Amino acid sequence: MIIVSNTSPINYLILIGHINLLAELFGQIIIPLAVHSELSNASAPPSVQAWIATPPTWLKIQVVSQPSDEIVELLDPGEREAILLAQELNADLLLLDEMKARRTAKERGFIITGILGILDQAATMKLIDLPIVVQSLQSTSFWVSDSLYEKLLDKHS
Repeated sequence: MIIVSNTSPINYLILIGHINLLAELFGQIIIPLAVHSELSNASAPPSVQAWIATPPTWLKIQVVSQPSDEIVELLDPGEREAILLAQELNADLLLLDEMKARRTAKERGFIITGILGILDQAATMKLIDLPIVVQSLQSTSFWVSDSLYEKLLDKHS
């Protein structure tokens, strides 16, 4: 299975101490160079910068060779390159959280999930204590509506 990720899911999984879920759920994750740059940028949280400085063996960093187009040009560099890399590799799954990027990816026929989908799958597999992990996520700058959090928690209660 080929899984490409944008910055957000990796960033927030590091911040809540559950980055290992990506390896447990998916084996290998591929990120484009722009995502690597965003994770290692001076504006990224120190724990994220430290993690990407010595990436795990299950994380593959790849250069995008496919040219961009007008629609993806409207996205930020990480989202743009993640979608282009997913197209190039014919990815099975694309990890994205931002709504505009998700819409663009869906229009291109990709199966997508974000951090809540990852946590949902991990909870189904009994890999995490979902209420505690959701509380950790809510203490970060990640934002989704309270109703989405409640829906996820209700599904696993």
